[in-house]
Amino acid sequence: MFRVLFGFFVMMLIAVAAQAQSNYRIKSGDRLNIEVLEDETLNRSTLVLPDGSISVPLAGSVRASGRTTDQLQSALTNALASNFAAPPTVFVSVATLAEAAAIAAELPNTQEVYITGEIASPGKLAATPGTTILHAIAQAGGLTRFAADKRIQLRRGDQVFLYNYRTNGGGIPGSTVLIPGDVIVVPQRKLFE
Repeated sequence: MFRVLFGFFVMMLIAVAAQAQSNYRIKSGDRLNIEVLEDETLNRSTLVLPDGSISVPLAGSVRASGRTTDQLQSALTNALASNFAAPPTVFVSVATLAEAAAIAAELPNTQEVYITGEIASPGKLAATPGTTILHAIAQAGGLTRFAADKRIQLRRGDQVFLYNYRTNGGGIPGSTVLIPGDVIVVPQRKLFE
């Protein structure tokens, strides 16, 4: 729930920043998107350094801190003009604010999933968002030699999904993304299995 609220908060900050970019004063730690229509190799996302500058090929180091996006666009257009036949068309936008990036960096970027049974290291895994069932098995050290690799279970609430490690078919694929609270159960192989 906290992540959802945080995500909403960050999106609101970005939306407000987009509306107010013409008045917003760039600060150290902000991430800027720079686009030059005449030369796409100059397009980039760049971080405003602690000294308030950014570095752009063909323009060198340019002061960004304290300027609006419009003022920085003009400064970059002037700095790049000698490299083009006509002054280039430059667009600058704020991708992320320094405060939003600092808050995101403080949040743990992990989710708890569990793996038990015939696995090298059963227990709780601190998986990152986007971790798949195959990633989790690898992170837990892989299957033991007694694992029923055709009958691996992904338990999500009261639902049980089967995963066949050997063929990656006949159930959910190995690319199934895990969510917090998922439990992977690797049963023991039967005698003639």
